[in-house]
Amino acid sequence: MKKNIVVLATGGTIAGKADTPNETGMYQAAVLTVEELLDAIPRLKELANITGEQIAQIDSANMSQTIWLTLAKRINTLLASPQVDGIVVTHGTDTMEETAYFLNLTVKSAKPVVLVGAMRPATAMSPDGPMNLYNAVLLAQSQEATGKGVLVSLNDTINSSREVTKTNTALQDSFKAPELGYLGYIQSGRPYFYRLSTRKHTVKTEFDVTDLTALPRVDIIYGHVDSDGVLPAAAVAAGAQGLVYAGVGNGGMSQTMRDALLAIADSGIAVVCSTRVSSGVVTLSAVAGYGCGKFIAADTLNPQKARILLCLALTKTHNQAEIQRMFGEY
Repeated sequence: MKKNIVVLATGGTIAGKADTPNETGMYQAAVLTVEELLDAIPRLKELANITGEQIAQIDSANMSQTIWLTLAKRINTLLASPQVDGIVVTHGTDTMEETAYFLNLTVKSAKPVVLVGAMRPATAMSPDGPMNLYNAVLLAQSQEATGKGVLVSLNDTINSSREVTKTNTALQDSFKAPELGYLGYIQSGRPYFYRLSTRKHTVKTEFDVTDLTALPRVDIIYGHVDSDGVLPAAAVAAGAQGLVYAGVGNGGMSQTMRDALLAIADSGIAVVCSTRVSSGVVTLSAVAGYGCGKFIAADTLNPQKARILLCLALTKTHNQAEIQRMFGEY
């Protein structure tokens, strides 16, 4: 019996159009509706019973916490119904990894949720969107995807939302987990998993967005030569309740930046140390040395994902030890 899959559309390149078939760089994102995306792939009806909803129609650079909360709440409502077996979210690739990780922490179901997009607009001579969307539905209706957390699937690959990142501005194989690797592949109409993400997700998280209308402000500060305390101070003045520092190397920082961040941490604002490096662990021991025990280590989360976890952590607590625990579990 075919599964019931709901496709929630948010726009992006997968729904984009250009003036000519050979134009893949200059185009307008978020033009095609969810109905048009589904109608362009008649064979989807062979995979599952599919319905679509338009949650947003944006370039994903314009993604917002308001849309995140709307999306998470809608997914939770849909998956609570026995009439819905899985969700596919179409999304622009620029911020897909962030939306996916937010949902990984806030969706309260073990049923499959798959984010999908495209690197080429729908009008391209050889668009990648239709096959990506077909594979995402195939994955969402599969038993293999159950309980694996929120997944990201493009270019015949399956990725964990926690570990995946966009690695190239234009190529179709942009989405990778640089150090930990893919979860699996989609081959000949079937998903194959080779590893799992062991960090807590979905039904095992402590985060509940049911009554949330906004998330605390958290800003990212980028480390570089001659970085000082100007930007951290400006972020705090603008209302930031937490900061993520994208440090050099193992979360490293200049003495000037260290002094500025220590003063901010002493004021009760959470400071998380991540890294601008593309992979690796920001270790507890290194961060303890930089911050005299007052900073939080991001572990393997990149700055944009560390920001999401800190936003959600601050809806529960401002206790540094508790937030560090969360970074160790999620």
